Amino acid sequence: MKRQTIFDLYEMKRRGEKISWLTSYDFPTAQFAQAAGLEMILVGDSLGMCVYGYSGTLPVTMDQCINHTEAVRRGAPGCFIVGDMPLGSYQSSDAQAVDNAIRFLKEADVDAVKLEGGIRITSRIKAITDAGVNVIGHIGLTPQSSGQLGGHKAQGRTAETAKLVVGDAIAVQDAGAKMLLVEGVPPEVTKYIWKTLDIPVMSIGAGPHCDGQLLIVSDLIGQFQAFTPKFVKKYCNMAEIVTKAMQEYVAEVKAGQFPDEHKYCYHMVQGEEEKFIALMKE
Repeated sequence: MKRQTIFDLYEMKRRGEKISWLTSYDFPTAQFAQAAGLEMILVGDSLGMCVYGYSGTLPVTMDQCINHTEAVRRGAPGCFIVGDMPLGSYQSSDAQAVDNAIRFLKEADVDAVKLEGGIRITSRIKAITDAGVNVIGHIGLTPQSSGQLGGHKAQGRTAETAKLVVGDAIAVQDAGAKMLLVEGVPPEVTKYIWKTLDIPVMSIGAGPHCDGQLLIVSDLIGQFQAFTPKFVKKYCNMAEIVTKAMQEYVAEVKAGQFPDEHKYCYHMVQGEEEKFIALMKE
C-alpha cells in the first residue's frame, strides 16, 4: 500500500468514493487497520479513555500523543496518519500551536494534525497551515470543550445552533484547513455543510451525508466497556472474546492442564537430561 496523501483523499472526494477512518493507538492495531484497507488513522486524544483509563480526554499530554503516534506510523506506513492536538497544546497562542504541530511532523511523521473548534481557533489553523502542516478541523461536539457545551451533547439541533455550526465549518475552511470532521451533529446539518464546503467533510456521529466516516476503534471492536455512543456499531465484541479466552486460561492453569509438557514446552537436547542429572549429583 503506497502512502496516502492529502491529494489522494481529495481525489476520492472528487470520484465520490467514501473515505474510511479509524482511531488507533498502538503498533499492532495500526497494522490491522492498514491490512483492512483503511485510508486514514487518527491517533486521537481518546487514548486517554481507551488506553489510560482516564474519565475523559482532558489529562492527555503532547508526549503521550507523540509516543502513540510514532507507534501507529510504524504499524501503518501507508495510511494517512492524523495526530490529535490535545488540550493545552494549541490554546495559548499561535506560536504554541505551530510548535506542537511541528513536533507531530518531526517526531511522529504525521500527515496532518487535528484541532477542535471553529471560528475561535481560525488564527491557529492559519498559523499551522502557513507553517507547512496540514490541518483537519473538528467542529460540533468537541470533547475538549464539553464543559462549555453542557457535557457530551449533540450540537446544532435547533435552527439557531445549526447556523452556528455551519458558520464554524465555513470559518475552518476559510482559515486553510484541508479537511473537516463534524461530530455529534444532525445529518441534515452535516449534509448542508458537505454541500457547501469544497474540502472533504468527515463524520463521527453526524450521519451519512459526507465524504467518509470516523469511529473509535475501541468502540468498533467492543473493547471499550464504560459506555457506547448511540451512533456506534460494534462489529465484534472483543471484550467478550478476550475475557472468555482468559477464563479458559485461568481454568487450565488451576487444573494443571496448561502447559502440556509435550506440546508447549522446550526440551533438552536428546541425551542431555541424563548428563544434567549426573552433573547435579556431583
